[in-house]
Parts: sequence; C-alpha cells; structure tokens
Amino acid sequence: MLNIDLVSEEEIAQVVPAFYAKVRKDPMLGPIFNDAIDEWPEHLEKLQAFWSSVMRASGRYKGQPMPAHVKHASRITPDAFTRWLQLWGETTDELLPPDAAAAMQDRAQRIAESLSL
Repeated sequence: MLNIDLVSEEEIAQVVPAFYAKVRKDPMLGPIFNDAIDEWPEHLEKLQAFWSSVMRASGRYKGQPMPAHVKHASRITPDAFTRWLQLWGETTDELLPPDAAAAMQDRAQRIAESLSL
C-alpha cells in the first residue's frame, strides 16, 4: 500500500536535483546521462513529476520512461544500475527521514529491476 504522505512534493523537489547533480559528476553514470539529456532543467522537472506520480500517486507524470531508456540500452549495464541505486540510496538517506528514504529506495529498486528486464 502506497502512503502518499510519506514523501512530500518539497522533499521530491529536493532529492531529484541533488541526486542528478551526483549522477552528472559520477565517472560511470555522468557520460551516459550527459550524452542523453540536452535540457537538464526541463528533464529535472519531468523527473520530479515522475517521482511525484510514483510516490504520491499525483498523476503529474505523463511520459513513457521505457522507450527513453531502451534507446540507451547498450550503455545501461548491470553495474550502471547498481551505481544508480547506490547514489539514490546515499542521496535519499542524506535528505529524507529514514522511513521516507527507505520507501523511495524500495521504489527505485523496483524501477531498476523493471528497466533491466
């Protein structure tokens, strides 16, 4: 059962940019993401809408993440997924209360598993 009050819109708006700032600088993930994304401010808004929909059932996200990721499948290795989840865990642990961080980490793990298939 999703607890839509566990993570606020404000917390999502804090976590997403902080996380992707780390991703962009990461030696493994940075080249993948920086090559794929031209407009970071626009992409961060989209990602915040995505996480709002995932964590708060807000319905803000209207996109289709699977086709966007399939285009880059050759660069998205199991090690890249592991690193993505590691940075996500670090960022959520730093910025959120433990129960909210754990919930977002659980959802990220499920998303990574789905995308890796």
